[in-house]
Amino acid sequence: MNGGGVRLVQRRPRPGARAVGANLLTALAGLLVLAALTTPDRLQDLRPAAYLRLPLEALVYLAVVLALPPRLARLRTALAVVAGLVLGLAAVSRVLDMGFLEALNRPFDPLIDWHYAGALVETLRSSAGDRLGTTLLVVAVVAVVALLVLLPLAVLRLTRVAVRRRRATSRVVAGLASLWLVLALLQVGGPAGTLATSQTAGYVYGQVSRIPTQLRDQREFEQAARDDPLRDVPAHRLLTGLRGKDVLFVFVESYGRVAVEGSSFSPGVDAVLAQGDEQLRRAGFTSRSAYLTSPTFGALSWLAHVTLQTGLWADSQPRYDVLVTSRRLTLSRIFGRAGWRTVADVPANTRDWPQGAFYGYDHVYDSRNVGYRGPRFGYPTMPDQFTLDAFHRLELAPRPRRPVMAEIDLITSHAPWSRTPRMIPPSAVGDGSVYEGMPETLPSETDIWPSPSRVRQAYGAAIEYSLRSLVSFVTTYGDDDLVLVVLGDHQPATIVSGEDAGHDVPVSIIARDPSVLRAVRHWGWAPGLRPASDAPVWRMDRFRDRFLAAYGASQTGTG
Repeated sequence: MNGGGVRLVQRRPRPGARAVGANLLTALAGLLVLAALTTPDRLQDLRPAAYLRLPLEALVYLAVVLALPPRLARLRTALAVVAGLVLGLAAVSRVLDMGFLEALNRPFDPLIDWHYAGALVETLRSSAGDRLGTTLLVVAVVAVVALLVLLPLAVLRLTRVAVRRRRATSRVVAGLASLWLVLALLQVGGPAGTLATSQTAGYVYGQVSRIPTQLRDQREFEQAARDDPLRDVPAHRLLTGLRGKDVLFVFVESYGRVAVEGSSFSPGVDAVLAQGDEQLRRAGFTSRSAYLTSPTFGALSWLAHVTLQTGLWADSQPRYDVLVTSRRLTLSRIFGRAGWRTVADVPANTRDWPQGAFYGYDHVYDSRNVGYRGPRFGYPTMPDQFTLDAFHRLELAPRPRRPVMAEIDLITSHAPWSRTPRMIPPSAVGDGSVYEGMPETLPSETDIWPSPSRVRQAYGAAIEYSLRSLVSFVTTYGDDDLVLVVLGDHQPATIVSGEDAGHDVPVSIIARDPSVLRAVRHWGWAPGLRPASDAPVWRMDRFRDRFLAAYGASQTGTG
């Protein structure tokens, strides 16, 4: 202002500071894109060296956008956004691969695994508690959204910078392309593998190319679910070798081959099985054991249950969904046709189970209707010892009655394997109120999970408890008409089973009547509760028809 006035000057950011900020933002965008292109899909490979690689996809993309003429600016923008979204989806998928490989020993499958979202939410809240479980889910959702938003923005920014500095970028791309070719031809490796990588392109191609095969496989499975030769077998020809017997199919949660063989905790489990063999022998029972190959690993128990019951390989949620809406005969429906009362005992369920209608049970027990008055033990709603005692009280003790066929799920050995109850005298079980105060005295998740060795130890202890509960049930309440098929549903997660573990689970038949085991002696199963290392291994979907062939007429089984 003239005339002696004060002149006001508006301060503007210095050009240097603005340039530094813009360069920093561009550098962050480049690092984010580089991380997305080089992130591994296995947790054990997640280390700084994994990101010190040269991705071919970035060089090809830059070459393409630099080749586009200026008049196609909108096309370039659209290409940047699409490339960013694809990169974001691939990054999310690879992160999910890490989780699925750790929990289920297989990578994430985008075509089928979204079906498990509801089960994942429920399991996480049951295991970690509502508040922590909800917090973890919110964090996961925010992270996914952030990747799907930030990566397109990062690619768009890098594209615009590259176009503005076309000549310099072209030289850099040409130089890096030559370097990539040399590294690839010489197969130069670093701490995390080959330095010249194109893993994202291969990964995306692999995910997309298998979709037609999966769709064709699903159609073939739907046809198999419709065709069941057992449908026309008369009821009087079914299960003739088990007439008058109570037949219980008992699933022990996470009871895998690793529990009895080749692990730090298997000696403890084997000792419990040996003690159980002696207790059963004194009570007049004998057993034979082998292995079944489960369709699932680490979780998703219902896939094993439906596979055993239907004789079809249900290794995914879409296959499960097909089965539970089909007319395929389950073991429970077959027993029901032959005159048994059929029951499910599913203590993990805290609400109605619509899919249970497929199995045709006469009655379903869950956490709400067995009279349990005790505390919850983390994920398990009640101890296995109570589950079995209540089943005897509600189904086996009343007289007169029809013979009972039941599927019973023992869930104390469900992850996270914390707060495993102590055994109590059978006469003290009652309504479960005897367990009041016990969970607070037992190791919690926060005590166990910071240490993988403690997790494995806790898993072994949980399996031992479930097996002790089962043997106690048989020796306390068993009679000449009791027959049990005891098996695992799947191996525990890789933190317990180790990398690349198989899907085998132990299976045993227990009975006092010699004719029951005599009917399956041609199977070659080993005596006792612990399968021999060279015991037969069947896929779990083979069990239904072989079992029916051994104990009654079947049009499909050959024994």
